[in-house]
Amino acid sequence: MNIVLDVGEIVLRSVISIAVLFVLAKLMGSKQISQLTFFDYVVGISIGSIAAEMASNDEVPFHFPLIAMGAYAVIAVIISVVTNKSIKARRFMNGTPSIVIDRGRILRDNLKHEKIDLNELLSQCRGQGYFNLADIEYAVLEPNGKLSILPKSDKRPVTPEDMNLTPPEEGLCANIVVDGQVMEKHLSAVGKNREWLERQMKEQKIKDFSDIILATCDTNGNFSAYLKNKAVPKNLFD
Repeated sequence: MNIVLDVGEIVLRSVISIAVLFVLAKLMGSKQISQLTFFDYVVGISIGSIAAEMASNDEVPFHFPLIAMGAYAVIAVIISVVTNKSIKARRFMNGTPSIVIDRGRILRDNLKHEKIDLNELLSQCRGQGYFNLADIEYAVLEPNGKLSILPKSDKRPVTPEDMNLTPPEEGLCANIVVDGQVMEKHLSAVGKNREWLERQMKEQKIKDFSDIILATCDTNGNFSAYLKNKAVPKNLFD
């Protein structure tokens, strides 16, 4: 009986810790996921460690970890507000970009300052499709550790402006059918209705909404549908 109670308490603690983590992550903002700075990283792993401790250690009073996680979250929000209002605080907490390649020259001193070795620099360049450093005019190491690259003018992709072309403007695509469900609000947002959608389906010989895994419509009224595929063998070469 005690084992059942212990297991039940651990499950309850785990569920609550996950719920609290979700709420705190929402409060701290999406930057916690998409653009981790050094401070965000420290706060994130600290809150995660506290949540794990709360879930697994029944000797710790239940409210102590909650208070600690709340304190970390409040501090993170305060820091975020301060850095948004103060340039000096932003530079101190989040760091500043650092040029590591300047007009084709590797700035070794800046690499040392950022604790980045040459192999890591080359790896990040290759990750963005630049296998030859001679193609790079500037490379900037951002505060989040990512590398921003400006290629030399003769190595940049050709744009319509380079060719004196003026292609029509493209708008955002709205998902109007998702997993067989019609998104009425999205459909209305692009100025279409269900009758228009049914006509588009008829033209593409789609019998039912349930056959569609995703259908989109852009601001120019272009309709695209992706149908659910029939099951295929996992390995087509057996």
